[in-house]
Amino acid sequence: ELLDGGATVPFIARYRKEVTGSLDDMQLRTLEERLRYLREMEERRAAIIESIRSQGKLTDELLAQIMAADTKARLEDIYLPYKPKRRTKAQIAREAGLEPLADALLNDPTLEPIPTAESYVDPDKGVADAAAALEGARAILVERFSEDADLIGALREKMWNRGRVVSTVRPGKEESGAKFADYFNFSEPFTSLPSHRILALFRGEKEEVLDLSMDPEPAPEDPAAPLATGPSEYERDIAARFGIADQGRPADRWLLDTVRWAWRTRILTHLGIDIRMRLFQNAEEEAVRVFAANLRDLLLAAPAGSRPTMGLDPGYRTGVKVAVVDGTGKVVATDTIYPHEPHRRWQESLVTLARLVKAHNVELVAIGNGTASRETDRLVGELVRLIPGLTKVVVNEAGASVYSASAYAAQELPDLDVSLRGAVSIARRLQDPLAELVKIDPKSIGVGQYQHDVSEAKLSRSLDAVVEDCVNAVGVDVNTASVPLLTRVSGIGEALAANIVAHRNANGPFRTREDLKQVPRLGPKAFEQCAGFLRIPNGDNPLDASSVHPEAYPVVRRILDATGMDLKSLIGNTPVLRKLKPEQFVDDTFGLPTVTDILKELEKPGRDPRPEFKTAAFAEGVETLEDLKVGMVLEGVVTNVAAFGAFVDIGVHQDGLVHVSAMSHDFVKDPRDVVKPGDIVKVKVLDVDVPRRRISLTLRLDDDPAAVRAAAGSSGGRADGGSGRGGRDG
Repeated sequence: ELLDGGATVPFIARYRKEVTGSLDDMQLRTLEERLRYLREMEERRAAIIESIRSQGKLTDELLAQIMAADTKARLEDIYLPYKPKRRTKAQIAREAGLEPLADALLNDPTLEPIPTAESYVDPDKGVADAAAALEGARAILVERFSEDADLIGALREKMWNRGRVVSTVRPGKEESGAKFADYFNFSEPFTSLPSHRILALFRGEKEEVLDLSMDPEPAPEDPAAPLATGPSEYERDIAARFGIADQGRPADRWLLDTVRWAWRTRILTHLGIDIRMRLFQNAEEEAVRVFAANLRDLLLAAPAGSRPTMGLDPGYRTGVKVAVVDGTGKVVATDTIYPHEPHRRWQESLVTLARLVKAHNVELVAIGNGTASRETDRLVGELVRLIPGLTKVVVNEAGASVYSASAYAAQELPDLDVSLRGAVSIARRLQDPLAELVKIDPKSIGVGQYQHDVSEAKLSRSLDAVVEDCVNAVGVDVNTASVPLLTRVSGIGEALAANIVAHRNANGPFRTREDLKQVPRLGPKAFEQCAGFLRIPNGDNPLDASSVHPEAYPVVRRILDATGMDLKSLIGNTPVLRKLKPEQFVDDTFGLPTVTDILKELEKPGRDPRPEFKTAAFAEGVETLEDLKVGMVLEGVVTNVAAFGAFVDIGVHQDGLVHVSAMSHDFVKDPRDVVKPGDIVKVKVLDVDVPRRRISLTLRLDDDPAAVRAAAGSSGGRADGGSGRGGRDG
């Protein structure tokens, strides 16, 4: 009801806890997705009923079956016999009058097939002889077997639980498809395949390196044993469903051959497609979940705050782009230096940076983590030694180039060259990652796992939801926020965000939340949805700087009456606030969860849920893959977390992989239980594969690299995914 009434998930999660029983935004998103699925299913149900009714085939029993279907797959199974299709062999056979022959042989296997079929021969109807009549009867039964909803549902589940995917390399693709070498001779049960392997297999097939097959049978315990003969378990199930058995009767062999034909030519193919789709949907769901979770962590990373910052976008031939922004993010200086190959103007670059730092009181230097990052980091290391108190931080620059070329960047920084805008973005994302990253399409922020292989609509919907939830969890200063940031606030779209900024520019800063009602097209519903998330620091009403919603200000007035204090004395007064009992301020409109939230907010108004800002220190002298030695212990930053482990930037232009098995001495089901993007961690180098540009790391610093490698080799261990800035999503 709330969603249909225009309420957003962040608003419901924060301000309607009494209705939802205090469900958080992630739980509400799950419900929102489920609601979408159910509504799509109801639309499909209605369309199926209408289609069957128009054919004149809708019975009460069939209608009851359709109404009882609880999944889209079950609905489609029921609909299959009635689905309009091209003229099939079975339809042609029915038109030739062969259905009675099929029924006769199925119902009475004591009949001799050929003599029985001879009475159905009719050259005028295309039935030339008894063999043609039997072929038509078989087509009718094959279609009947393969369109039995209950049977297909049961066989699908059996194949899902018993079967496996088998992958082989295509002849001649061994060298060009080396990145898929782990899957050249591979099989694994459907039920144990993790999402990243499913997507890797499908990508290998798409790139024409791998051949995949959906095998309904488990792997043989003894590969050297002779292949089983006779009907499979699936064929026995089909036969049992239609009362077919080999009892030596004249039609038994013909009927069993029909079952085998139905299984091998129709049902297995159909189920193979279904299983493929199920594997992909499971993998897609997990990939979207991983991307969304990583994006959430990146957006909610610790902000360095309002401190003058220098952003460096590293490069070799084209130079290092430099941008200095003040505490508010305003660009105050730009330059380009050429310290690296082929120019090697190291000392001149150092002088330029030192001059900019002193001229603008720079406190932080943000270095993009792309090409030439480590060399630039070394340059800034010298700068830090020259100017004590300066802090350098390597920043994930994913998406900076996308922002630079965007229409919003052109509007925001019209006087700056595209190449310099990236340096501005790098500086600002250190000051406030959330405020800067909202300007970039979430899909361009590379923290996903095979995100290019999943549904764009589903991914976009999930990522947009994450951005919305993060922005509203932190809250937005309405007097400094950009249009992209305001656009993500509950109840505000792009047009309304532009109106707010235009009103602010024309009339000066907002003094109260009530002033928002003067913004064109910001009506009562939009105000209800957005007001609690828009903050006005140093405004006329101290409550406007908090997350207390204006609709709940009467509760605060009752609290003030009860304490006999004024608002400024009460805010932040922990001893007084903690003595108050929330129950005494509950009424018909505001329940216990809301009142409890209000008291907490009064204690620490406008508190930021993000962690405190910290920096990692890369090891001196370790700048390339070749500098790494097995056994080294290094500090690094987690850049991405996938289902199989975490990628860590240790400052060598190539992220190392901490496999899930190397994260803890205890079993780890989900790597995100151990680390998140942005975490600073200590890792030990287990292995360095220079030709394949792979680094294997462990969080277990007491691991013996030699023992780990030996164990991996003896168990046929496989690296589940490459590392590297270029292909971090795989």
